Amino acid sequence: MAERVTVTIDGGVADVRLNRPEKLNALDRAMFVAIAEAVARLRADTNVRAVVLSGEGRGFCAGLDMAMFAALAGGATGAEGAGRDGAQGDGPAPPAGALTDRLPGRITNWAQEVAYGWTDLPQPVIAALHGPALGGGLQIALGADIRIIAPDATLSVLEIRWGLLPDMTGTQMLSRLVGLDVAKELTFTGRTVSGTEAVELGLATRLSESPRDDALALAREIAGKSPEAVQGAKALLNAAGQRPLAESFLDESRRMAAIIGSPDQVEAVIAHLEGREPIFGTDRSVGHRP
Repeated sequence: MAERVTVTIDGGVADVRLNRPEKLNALDRAMFVAIAEAVARLRADTNVRAVVLSGEGRGFCAGLDMAMFAALAGGATGAEGAGRDGAQGDGPAPPAGALTDRLPGRITNWAQEVAYGWTDLPQPVIAALHGPALGGGLQIALGADIRIIAPDATLSVLEIRWGLLPDMTGTQMLSRLVGLDVAKELTFTGRTVSGTEAVELGLATRLSESPRDDALALAREIAGKSPEAVQGAKALLNAAGQRPLAESFLDESRRMAAIIGSPDQVEAVIAHLEGREPIFGTDRSVGHRP
């Protein structure tokens, strides 16, 4: 069986691809586990400074594998449900079996982790979207920090079609992006929006005829910035509006105090004054630029 998720790292940029193109990268149990494992790997890799998340084949992700719906209809839980193409036990299983089990040390279960894990990574994550991004696939894309999308992509909060609700953290992320009323309309109806409308609504960041190429170019640009500053800014922006202002202002001050005068911050200033690309962190010890 081919790897469900591939990860290639070059110059501080992780190129992560959902790799089940024959099924439009639909989410079966093995895909859930592979995405969660990719997130964990990237969280532990301090050499990664930016991440691009995309799907191989004709689309980003068509949502939950229909074989898993069949298992649900038959009364099976995540512990008993289908693996790849509905085959019992095919692919790695989550600890204790169920996708609704909490991950050790995390606030998420396995299904939530494949979406929120990208938000919670210290590194910026850019999703490159083409073709379908439906249901769980859309929720995964919402976990990214930035979404670059093809005009003819198709997005839908599709869960209502199956009598379900978005349970992969989509309700939290959707309302922050498009506002509460639009989030409700999209969720209650399950209607499909194009990439063009997604940008108009705030569901995606910008349009591109070549989303992956543009996402990789943006990731390389971000990877050339101070990782301390980029990751600190991501943490502050993620927390904006989610905690008391006094706590946010104090965190902002603490992070700035830790950065000012640090080797990376000094390098950023010197490199700018000298008209060259900065060399950050471990790159200085080996004498190459990111």
